[in-house]
Order: sequence, then C-alpha cells, then structure tokens
Amino acid sequence: MGVMAAPRKYSEELKERATRMAVEARRDPASRAGAISRIGKQLGIHPEALRNWVRQAEVDTGVREGVSSDDKAKIVALEREVRELRRANTILRQASAYFAQAELDRPQR
Repeated sequence: MGVMAAPRKYSEELKERATRMAVEARRDPASRAGAISRIGKQLGIHPEALRNWVRQAEVDTGVREGVSSDDKAKIVALEREVRELRRANTILRQASAYFAQAELDRPQR
C-alpha cells in the first residue's frame, strides 16, 4: 500500500554537484550574490529547487537551524510505524471484544 514516489526530474549526481557548487559560491562574498540563480541557470536547474537543496545541505552540515535529512527520514519511519501499530491495536481490540462477546453468548453448563 506504499505511495509511489514522483519520478526524479534531476539526477542525484546533478543535484549533489549543483548543491556543492552553490554552497561553495555562497561562502565567497564576491560570488555570493545571485549564486543560486546563476548556478541554476548554468546547469538547467530551477532556482527554487536548488535553493531548497542548498537550504537542506546547510541544515545537514549544521550551518543553518532545522531538521536534518537523517532526522526527517527517522521521523517518516516512526510515523509509519505508529500508523501500523495503531492499526494492529485496533484489530486486536476488535478481536478481543468479539471473543469476549462470544464467551458471554456461549451457554453455561
């Protein structure tokens, strides 16, 4: 019952290369201004996509406050586990109620 992920518009290699270039360009005060849109244009990447990648890279390296990629993945996994456990709990509760009722309905000797 998994959700299909949307196809990737940009390869992982391109994403990593562009992010690295933008992060480096933003470190240098001379090339900082307009770095994201300039690099995005050079590599054919939408500037907003590159801006998001750079923001996440900065969070992951501790340059910027936020939730790291690793933590996001853990949160997603934990949320999935909680959903599955709640579903299992509901099934067990319903089964327990069913068997308790069946026990009450059984004629006593």
